Parts: sequence; C-alpha cells; structure tokens
Amino acid sequence: MRILVLGAGVVGTAAAYYLAGDGHEVTVIERHPAAARGTSRSNAGLVSPGDATAWASPAALRTFLRALYNHDLGIKVRLRFDPYFFAWSLRFLRQCTHARLRANTDIKLRLALYSRDCINAISADTGIHYDERKKGILYFFRSQQSLDTGTDNYRYLAEHGLPIEIVGRDRLVELEPGLAGAKDKIAGGVYSPIDQTGDSSQFTRNLAAHAAEKLGVRFLYDTSVEGLDIEGDRVRAVMTSAGPIAGDAVVISIGPESGLLGRRYGIDLPVYPVKGYTATVPLEDESKGPTMGGADEDQLIAYSRLGNRLRLASTAEFTGFDRTHKPSDFAAMFRTGKELFPGAFDEKKAELWAGLRPMMPNSVPVIGRARYKNLYLDTGHGHVGWTMACGSGKFLADLVAGRKPDIDPQGLVYRG
Repeated sequence: MRILVLGAGVVGTAAAYYLAGDGHEVTVIERHPAAARGTSRSNAGLVSPGDATAWASPAALRTFLRALYNHDLGIKVRLRFDPYFFAWSLRFLRQCTHARLRANTDIKLRLALYSRDCINAISADTGIHYDERKKGILYFFRSQQSLDTGTDNYRYLAEHGLPIEIVGRDRLVELEPGLAGAKDKIAGGVYSPIDQTGDSSQFTRNLAAHAAEKLGVRFLYDTSVEGLDIEGDRVRAVMTSAGPIAGDAVVISIGPESGLLGRRYGIDLPVYPVKGYTATVPLEDESKGPTMGGADEDQLIAYSRLGNRLRLASTAEFTGFDRTHKPSDFAAMFRTGKELFPGAFDEKKAELWAGLRPMMPNSVPVIGRARYKNLYLDTGHGHVGWTMACGSGKFLADLVAGRKPDIDPQGLVYRG
C-alpha cells in the first residue's frame, strides 16, 4: 500500500520505519525542514518504563486544582477561554480515581516495556546511535515522608513487571557518584535498572536517514498538512501546502495538532498540548555530572546525561499552543541542577527550549483505525512519547498488516 504518515517526530518516524519494513510505500509529510523539529526536538531524554504511572490520579486531582491559583507548582494552569481545554479537563478529572489510575498505568507500563525493547532492537538492527546510556534511572525523594509515599507507585509497577530496587542515600550515591555532593539533601529513592537514556532528536534524525536510504521512505519536509480529502468512508488524499497527495492509507502522528485535525472530521481525539521546558548544557567538568538519568521527584525536575551534555527538563504547563519561553521559566531548573551537580555546568551556555506534549486525559496514547476505513492514529503519547514511540509504531504496523500484535492490545486500540 501507499501509506502517508503525517509527522516526522519520533512517533511518526518510527511508524514509517516499521510500515516500510513491511513492504509498504511510505511517504512522511512534515511541516518543519527536517525530522524531530517539533515535540521530539528536546525532552528529558529518559526511556523510562519507571515513569509509566498515569498522570490522572486522586493526588493529581488535588495538584491540578491547586495549580489553578498557585503558579509556583511544577504543574501550571493558565486559565483562558478555551472550550477544548475545559472539555479535556473534565475528561481528565473523570480519570482521577484509584481504579482508573491502576488501569491506565497497566496499559502504559505494558507499552513502555515493549517499546524499550523495540528501541534497542532498532538500534541493533540499523546500527544507529543517539548518545544512549543503558545504566538505569534513579527516581529520588528529598524527605522520608515523600519517599514513603512516592514508592507506592513504584511498588505497583514492580508487581506488574518492572524490576526496581528501593535504595537509601548511601546506595543511591554508590549507583550515581554524581549525586555525592547532594547526598545529605536526599532521603532515598527507586532505582530502575532497565530504564535508559538517549537523545530522541538524534535517534529520530538517524532513523529517518536510515529509513530513506535503506527502506525507500520518502520524506516531504517544509510541507504543511492543510486537511483531508474524504469521499464516503475513505480518505482519498491529504491536502498539503504542496498540493494534494494521494495514498491508500493515512496515519495521523502530528503530536498536539492531532486533535485539531481529527476534530475537523468527526474523530473524538482529546489530545491537548501540555508545555514542557528543557535546557541542554555542556558539562564543564564531566566528573561532576551524572552518569545516568534521574528525576528529583519532589522538585519535579528530570535530567539525563547525553554524551558530554546535561539535559534538564521540568514543568507541565497548560497554556494552549503557546511555545514561547523566557529566562525565568528555567530558574528553578537551573537552581536544582546546580544543587544536585555543583560545578558541573555553566547555565549561561545552555540551549533553552519549550515544546508541547500531546496529552490524552488518561495518559494513554491512541493507536489504530479511526472512523474511516483507511485512516489510522498513532498519537497522544504525552510526557513519555520518547519511551513509547517505537513500541506504538510496531503495534500500528501489526494492526495495518492484520497481524496479532506482540503485546496485549487491550486499552491501546482506538475506540472512537
């Protein structure tokens, strides 16, 4: 089949790779001048099944409501007239029960574990590299109270297949010598040895190059999607800034804009943009930086070691499609980074970035056919899109081919 994939982020590029591997003629349509220039350009760098706990929970409900008036939290809500946001919020709040938390987390963990294996298989099969490190990730807490409370979610993940080790501060510093200077500020944490790190932008660009050269995938850059040409129960073509492009099937993977496009054609796709901030800074003294990825759970700041660079990431801000940023948005991030890794970097050399995560109310991506016989979705991956992208791409390719997926499809296949 001739398949059109909309979006050359890590999700769309992974889908194109697997679809082309099945022998399809694949064209990727991307508005930016290269792959991974949108949401996939910069993130925490964590490939983290350990971060599979769904956002929507009784605790998140309290935080979400506090964020309406307290803008100093890691979650920020900027109230504005946006009917779509209010509709999304109501659906999010309905997911904030203990039962839904567990159900959504089960689905995310299943896909995240599978996807981690897919990422590593792609790297082995293609030979591409992306500043990857397979040393695990530390999730740590600053007080005994937050440690005791926070480890409950990790114990649940452990019961459902994630290897973990609950560690005190001595063991934590043994695992991560880079945190020795902050040892007295940390009560303990959780070590997930199978988690890993890597640069999603490098991965996506290298995979796109491989797919184009070895699998014949065609990438149309600087080409915006303007709509779909639909006749009856099928999509005939994608309307673009370069004119109509016909195909036998279409895959929507355009991140936070997926919901906007879907709604125009009667598809219930509650993807909403959630803004996150990252700073990437060269390490002045590599011996003082981290050796693996980590997350300061109390400060809600994550980090990863990407070659000789340190990536810091924080904040979930509900502010529509605004991608702007200012220096003050990164102040807490740098303050925490310097506290954890004193002398490791000079913040004046940082590359600052803000992007939009495509978030579903239940934190679970949507994959599969939607409304029209030849229209597929692979979107809504939220804050762990890098973690779940390759698994969802392979899952999608199985659905298109009519094969039984490698993992249980319960909760992953789109039901619109």
